[in-house]
Order: sequence, then structure tokens, then C-alpha cells
Amino acid sequence: MKVLPFKLPKTEDASFRVQVDHQPHFYDTFHQHPEIQITLIIESTGTVILGDYVGSFRPGDVFVIGANIPHVLKNDADYYNENSTLKAHAISVFFDQSTFGSEFLQLPETRELRNFLLLTKRGLKLKGSLKKVIGNMMRNIEFLHSLDKLIHLLKLINILVRSDKFIPMASETMNFSVTDMEGKRLNDIYQFTMNEYDRPISLEEVAEIASMTPSAFCRYFKQRTRKTYIDFLTEVRIGHACKLLISKDTTVTEVCYKAGFNNLSNFNRKFKKLTGYTPTHYQKVHR
Repeated sequence: MKVLPFKLPKTEDASFRVQVDHQPHFYDTFHQHPEIQITLIIESTGTVILGDYVGSFRPGDVFVIGANIPHVLKNDADYYNENSTLKAHAISVFFDQSTFGSEFLQLPETRELRNFLLLTKRGLKLKGSLKKVIGNMMRNIEFLHSLDKLIHLLKLINILVRSDKFIPMASETMNFSVTDMEGKRLNDIYQFTMNEYDRPISLEEVAEIASMTPSAFCRYFKQRTRKTYIDFLTEVRIGHACKLLISKDTTVTEVCYKAGFNNLSNFNRKFKKLTGYTPTHYQKVHR
């Protein structure tokens, strides 16, 4: 199984691709592609992993994913239930540096765009009014044709270039070079973690998934992601706890155990460290 690279189909009558996903769940294999990707989440929730970043996604979120950054959008477990009526709905635009012609990015007028493309190498999550503006433009682009569609994309990119309302996701120093074998191994680790986060997981167990000894696995994971596996597992659990606190009528204690923690004081401490809020305050602010 080769996880990377992921090849996007292209048509002869278009220089970039608009893709509408409307299905039980998103493509959930860790992958990368040479195109820059802008994605609007219309419906569904889940976990996004991009480079060494772990976070959540929900309706209205917009992500800009730079070229060749390994990433995955993994829906929550409920979306994989065969009796589920939930749907994952998103609109994505894929373009590369040749979309506007080979000389386009060498023009004096595109200097700001060149700088922005460098920022996308960390992945960007839009915020505030920019998220709404770009989200609305993404909803419209699929209905345009030919030159109108190309002009619309340029306008969309121009708004992104001129704004600072986004949050870089991955570490600036992260090396995103991933071989096919490493891609498969990381994908197996991520899939296992996102499926099993709500129960105790030992290093021995996850190391076996990676076909390594625990000590070798710990070194490997830290080298590839700049964080320990325990830190990664904690981020996944806190991400799910955030969604539970917002979307369901559950107590903080119930969320603690449903997210995979077995100690309430430890949950409160880890939650505040990663989000800046106590679980109770987070629930009040975001519900």
C-alpha cells in the first residue's frame, strides 16, 4: 500500500480542480500532493493532522494546505457506523504554480503571492471574518465556468494574500519529506490512534503497529513529528474532548472519560495547557 504521493485527476479543459466531496466520510489516508489545496468544511466534524499539527475541524472551517504537506482529515467514529446517516461535505480547490502560466509568479506584481505561498508550507487555518468571506467564495466557485472560474480563483487568492487572519498549523522547522514506507507507517499509527484514543494505549501496543520495539518507535515518532507519541495521543484526546464539550449535553467528568483520560485532575491540567481554558470555561464560551 503506497500512501504517498496522492495523484489528483486533471481534465484537459481546466488548469485547476474544484472538488466537491459529499459522502459518508472524507478520504482518510495520510497523503500528500504537489497541488496547493483550499478546503471549506460544509458539514461534518473530525480530526485534522497536517505535518506535526493535530487539531479538530467542524462546519465553516477553511484550511489552506501547501504543496507536498502530508495531511489527513479523519472524521469522527460515528461517521464510520454502517447505520449512520451523517455526511461529510466539503468543497476544495487544487491549484499549483503552473495554473496561471509558467512566468506568472516571476512578475513583480506577484511578489506578495510568492511570500504567501511560502506561508502555506506550514498549512493555514483561517479565522474570523476571513473564514466567512473565503467560505462564501468557495461555495460559489463550483457553479462558474471557464474564465469566470479562473478570475474568481484569483480574487479568492488575492483576499488571502492581503489578510493576516489565519493561524499557521505545522512547525516552521518541520521536514515534510516522507517516503512511501514512512507514509504507510505513519498512516497506520494515526489510524490506530484516532480509532482507539478513548481507551488506555500502551507504547508496546502502538510500537507493534509500527513493527518496532518501543524504544525504537519512540525515537522514530519524535524524529518524524517533533513530539512524543504521548503528546500526540493527548492532543487527539483533547481535540475530541473539545467537540464533546461543545456539541453534547455532557458533564466535564463524562467528557474526561469518554476522551480517554482516567483522571479528572490530569484531564483538567492537560486541557488548560493545550487550549488555554479549563474544560468548564471552554464549555461556557463555546457552547
